[in-house]
Amino acid sequence: MNEREILTKYVYQVVASLVQNGVEDVVISPGSRSTPLAYAFASTKNLNIYRQVDERSAAFFALGIAKAKAKPVVLLCTSGTAAANYYPAIVEAKYARVPLVVITADRPHELREVGAPQAINQIRLYGEQVKWTAEFPIPDGAKQTLPFIERHIARGVNIATSAPFGPVHFNIPFREPLLIDFQEELPEPTFHNSFVGQIAPSEQAKDELATIINQTKRGFIIVGELALKSDLQQIWSFVRRLKWPVLVESLSNLRTNVPEDCAPYIISTYDALLKSSSFKEKVVADTVIRFGAQPVSKFLTIFLTESLPSNYIVIDEDPMFRDSSAVSTHFIHANVGNWLNELNIDSRNLDKDYLTKWRNSEEVAVKQIKDYAEIESDEGAIVRYLLENLPNKSDLFVSSSMPIRDIDTFLLPTSKDIQIFANRGANGIDGVMSTAIGFSQGRKERELFLLIGDLAFLHDVNALITTRYQPCKITVIVLNNDGGGIFSYLSQSTVKEYYEDLFGTPTSLQFEAVANMYNMEYVQIQEFDELNQLFKQSENPLRLIEIFTDRQKNVIAHRNLWQRIHAELEL
Repeated sequence: MNEREILTKYVYQVVASLVQNGVEDVVISPGSRSTPLAYAFASTKNLNIYRQVDERSAAFFALGIAKAKAKPVVLLCTSGTAAANYYPAIVEAKYARVPLVVITADRPHELREVGAPQAINQIRLYGEQVKWTAEFPIPDGAKQTLPFIERHIARGVNIATSAPFGPVHFNIPFREPLLIDFQEELPEPTFHNSFVGQIAPSEQAKDELATIINQTKRGFIIVGELALKSDLQQIWSFVRRLKWPVLVESLSNLRTNVPEDCAPYIISTYDALLKSSSFKEKVVADTVIRFGAQPVSKFLTIFLTESLPSNYIVIDEDPMFRDSSAVSTHFIHANVGNWLNELNIDSRNLDKDYLTKWRNSEEVAVKQIKDYAEIESDEGAIVRYLLENLPNKSDLFVSSSMPIRDIDTFLLPTSKDIQIFANRGANGIDGVMSTAIGFSQGRKERELFLLIGDLAFLHDVNALITTRYQPCKITVIVLNNDGGGIFSYLSQSTVKEYYEDLFGTPTSLQFEAVANMYNMEYVQIQEFDELNQLFKQSENPLRLIEIFTDRQKNVIAHRNLWQRIHAELEL
């Protein structure tokens, strides 16, 4: 075989192995060194190919697709700093437990560390931020090379999609020339299938959990953001049997599509309630069971560290279980599964008044939040309006910082089928729009809205480049309070010197010109009574809605709400 034939067989083996192991989507950023693989991916009919020239945005875009589909997504870029630009999204993928297969093309070994252009040290470039990394051989005619590739790709995808999900990295060097012969068919696999197991607890773990539950008089469940592919019906079945209060974060997607018989157990306003010292004293628990990530609420964390439940049980698919407050007493290594409903549960010891305390207080807070939305016009009231009026079977992607906190405050339990998503692995505001646009590609059957602040929008405005390369449909709602709104709630705001320069960071920018650049429909909202424009039908699949708000007004209105809730709790 000549060099071109060897290279052709090599790259099509890479593609075939990825397809064989369940890859459907590939995000490509253009570059020279990755040419052979880019051609092979693009010429393969059973793959969805996406393009984004900005590598940082491309990586978050791929993250969004993987998050939406709960399947591995491939990222491909050329050598050099292009690969370094993937880093923020890889960090998010690790901590959010999202399966990415990152492929960085590289210079051959003889061009490394000798001053060749676009050659950086890409070996283990992402360090501990990936679950596994592999350096592939230079394409050659050795009989061992293609079987090595086939099985290493199977290993990598297995690792990315084994609990906890996460990113893996393949570094693949190529020598010039970089052209291949296009092929109609992929090579037949010699490695046929992988079967990744589910994680279930031991009988001893189930027995101890059941014993603790049956001895508990006052207990509650916490449900944070759950692992991809988690079966929510198993959680609902467990709630029905346990009959404990369930503190559900908005990202758990248990506040929406709520079964009627589970509604009495759902506590959505716990963040506001736990700001009250007197309420906290009334609801100290013997036992807490947590599924998923630690919720956004700072006041829930404070409550747990102050009250120190006798039993704090973390159920997690990762042996490196999450417990940032260091209050856990038990860990159960398991996915959410049917094993929960095999537990031998006896509720005779349960203090029935404990649920009533939570339930009555939840109703107080819910009433105050609904009243607030009727009289206020700040960001909180805007978010409440948005949540109330989102179309059925739609998704809302939410930026970190204040938007996710407002969603957590103002999303009340509903039977409507809406779902909430965010990048809460590393909690950054970078890449939010790219992730949301990628997410929309993975769930095209549902309408997607993005709620984002002005600084997060500016961080990722390059995300909109991707709309020039493939059809996209998304409504972007920017809450423009001219700066970093969350800092107004933090201690930094009490120090007036340098506050605006260092934390408020106003830019005085408006975004109509951005909308025009990308042929988006642009809507500007200055007054609360103009919000009905959010859901007007449009022939343009890309909408940018800019809502102008006031940071100080937001703080005052939010604090007044909390004070009203606390005052009624004291009665």
